Order: sequence, then structure tokens, then C-alpha cells
Amino acid sequence: MAELKVLLGPMRLPFLLLAPCCVLLGIGTAVWTTGQVSAFRIVLILIGAVAAHISVNALNEYFDFTSGLDFRTKRMAFSGGSGTLPAHAHAARSALITGLTALAITAFIGIYFLTVVGIGLLPLGVLGLFLILSYTRWLTGNPWLSLIAPGLGFGLFMVMGTDFVLTGAYSWTAFIASLVPFFLVSDLLLLNQFPDIEADKTVGRKHFPIFAGAKISSVIYGAFLLLAYVAIVLGIGLKYLPISSVLGVITIGVAIPAFIGAYRYGNNAEKLAPFMTMNVLINLITPVLVAAGLLLG
Repeated sequence: MAELKVLLGPMRLPFLLLAPCCVLLGIGTAVWTTGQVSAFRIVLILIGAVAAHISVNALNEYFDFTSGLDFRTKRMAFSGGSGTLPAHAHAARSALITGLTALAITAFIGIYFLTVVGIGLLPLGVLGLFLILSYTRWLTGNPWLSLIAPGLGFGLFMVMGTDFVLTGAYSWTAFIASLVPFFLVSDLLLLNQFPDIEADKTVGRKHFPIFAGAKISSVIYGAFLLLAYVAIVLGIGLKYLPISSVLGVITIGVAIPAFIGAYRYGNNAEKLAPFMTMNVLINLITPVLVAAGLLLG
């Protein structure tokens, strides 16, 4: 059991709920626009999405360990890694194998879908694989790419990819819906970077909290929260989303105190911690509520 725990640690299992939530949003847009979807394809999409998330987590753990970053960060609930590899250095190779194996599973599922739904899926698939491989080692060295990469992966690529596989075409409904996790997941990683500013500097990272400081980054965090809700309202106003999708706006009641907390305590990791928890809940619940609105609509 101990060895199994070490093997599973780099996957960061508690965080894997995010991928199904984003896939559910893509399922919602597909159902709302077409009325029916393939259960078999949904199962494959879920496997591919969770495998992609496992891959990026495991590769992140491996690269943070080999760069020495894991020995400089203070572990918190949502930042600083799982702590598995610093405590079990022999497991570094298995973490790398886990990441690459999960990536291969995602790629094979993507190739299968290319054969059944068409070449139109290729751009999302190629860019998605590139994000997984490049995020930790290269994209975190650029503040702008580091900011939007998580949202692209879980928002535009995952939601629109799911919708395309289920409907065979791209749609404005899927695009506007994908903006919700685009802004929220970008915010998720942005806020989680706050406690690691000093440690991340030592390995050459230059994400926004390093580039602009916690105060300005917290304003960006608030702006992205607002834009996620604007996307919902805009989608309803333009009739690309049903009125019932307004359910997603409910989480603004959590988003407002989360922004206030980030603005006040961006430089204080201990006081920021409860607002990081709020941020995770916003990311999980909001796309599910929008998806529920689509399925009800």
C-alpha cells in the first residue's frame, strides 16, 4: 500500500475532479445544440481528459523535483506539489513514466477520434499535447503564456474538443461556454502561484506574480473572475446559451470574497489559504452549474 501511495502521489488524485467538470460542460453544449450524444464517446472523452490531467500533474512533479524547486517551496493544500518525490526520490522515474504513459493514452484516444469525427479536431489535439509537454519547463517562463495556458487546456481545448467529438462541428455555444473555465482555470493556477513567488524565481520561472507582483496579479485575478461571469451573461444575451445557464452566476457569491481575500492577503500565504480553497470550489462548481443549465435548457 505504501508503494501504491508513492506511485499515485504525483498524479494528485484529489485535483482530478476538474477535468470531468470541464468535460461535463462540453457535454452540456453538445446536448443543448444536438439533443443527443454518444455514451461511448463520452466515456472515451473522460478517460482522455483525466489522462491528460494526470500527465500534466505527473510531469510537473517530475520537473519540479529534478529542478530542485520542490526543496524550496512550502507545501500548502493547493500549491507546492504533493511532496511525494522529495520524500521518495526513487519514485522520480516512475513519475516520469506515469506522465508519459498518460500522455500516450490521451494521444491514442485523440487519434481514434480523428478517424471518426474528422481532421477538424487536429488543431485542438496538437496544441493540447504541446501544452502538457511544455507548461512546466517553458511556458512558466513567460508571464502571459503562463497566465493563459491552463485556461486554454481546460477551457477552450477540453470543452470545445468534447463538443466537437460529440457533434462533429465547432459552435459558438461551445466557444462561449469554454470561456468560463478558460478564465477560471487560468485564475486557479494564478492564485496558486502566489505562495511560491520566491521559490519559483530560483528556477527561472516568470509567471505573473513574479513579473508584476501579488497586488497587480490579484487585480488580474479579479478581472478574470468577472469575465467568466460576463461570458455566461453574454452567451445568454446572444442566445448561444439557455437562460437556465444563469445558474453558473450563483458562485459569484463566493467569487467576491475570494477576490477581496486575494487582494488583501496576496503576500501572506497563511491568510490567503482559505481564499485559495474558495477559488477551487468556484472552478469546480461554476462549470457544473452552467452544464446543468444547458442540460435543463
